Amino acid sequence: MNSNEQMSDTGPPAWYVLHTRPRCEKKLEDYCRVYHLEHYLPLRKEVKVYQRRKVEVRKPLFPGYVFARFDCSQRVGVLRSRQVVRVLTVGDQAGFICEINQIRKALTIEPTLGACPALKRGARVRIVIGPFQGLEGVVSAFKGQTRVVLNVNLIGQGVPVEVTPDMLERL
Repeated sequence: MNSNEQMSDTGPPAWYVLHTRPRCEKKLEDYCRVYHLEHYLPLRKEVKVYQRRKVEVRKPLFPGYVFARFDCSQRVGVLRSRQVVRVLTVGDQAGFICEINQIRKALTIEPTLGACPALKRGARVRIVIGPFQGLEGVVSAFKGQTRVVLNVNLIGQGVPVEVTPDMLERL
């Protein structure tokens, strides 16, 4: 079922990708918190310099997207929040949960990670040594550095983490 199809009024809670209006991710996160909707807005740390002062800010890792879990009866309320442009249905719930859990773990280890376009080609690997141990992704080499990109396939983006080749196991 895609986001344009009709949904019944009942059904178990499922994860959805909420495509937000520009710069409304944190407002939508507040809405989810107030209405007790399980949600995840991955934020990255960034240091800005304003008039010789360093200020740490937290910005959305994937601008324009918030992940939320709710049942069909709550969908109308989410759309009425005036922060959501469209609701994307997640077909593979288990795979999606695995993807966002990997992003959550990677940001816990290194909060300054950024996003990049998701990779379609490359060897699928698991990191077996180091702080990112257990995460799975696609290998990519940039400028002599080996990177593993942790993809969120539904939104076509990922998070690159730098590793050495000896830290990887081919899947």
